[in-house]
Amino acid sequence: MNHPDHVRLIREGLPAATQTTPDHPAPPLRWADLGSGHGAFTLALADLLPENAEIYSIGRDSAALREQERAMRSQFPRAHVHYLPADFTRPLTVPPLDGILMANSLHFHRHKAPILAQLRTLLKPGGRLILVEYDTDHGNIWVPYPLSYPTWETLATRTGFVNTRLLTTQPSRFLGGMFSAVSTIP
Repeated sequence: MNHPDHVRLIREGLPAATQTTPDHPAPPLRWADLGSGHGAFTLALADLLPENAEIYSIGRDSAALREQERAMRSQFPRAHVHYLPADFTRPLTVPPLDGILMANSLHFHRHKAPILAQLRTLLKPGGRLILVEYDTDHGNIWVPYPLSYPTWETLATRTGFVNTRLLTTQPSRFLGGMFSAVSTIP
């Protein structure tokens, strides 16, 4: 996949652009990319969110975050990104978020419900969770615990998310294909 693929996978899950004027700018949106790795989807967020948005790129690999920061400065120098070396399965210290993006990160965890319960507490009312995952319930050693879109619908409802909808799909040479979906909290 390349940058246009990443953008396409998440575009429809982001809020419509807020109308602003120089005298009345919209409050900045705050989004987090959890398990951001080398930042492919953090770059997609920077490409799609308004210029005054804040992005929290959260990953366990400090070297990958530094690499991501260099790429961001090169491609989106005006983006406001915080790089946080942390494990998203543990409590995070971030301001209330308008949205969370999890792209190919939830499939590393067998017990997803406790993680999702903790993440819900980070979102503002009406906050969005965009999930990008392999569309299968059978993993391998590299993708141990994927979940298909129907499984995601069930899990999202069970963990208090609402309005879950499929955004798009993407063929993949690994495990057949991927999906992106958005869910909100009440």
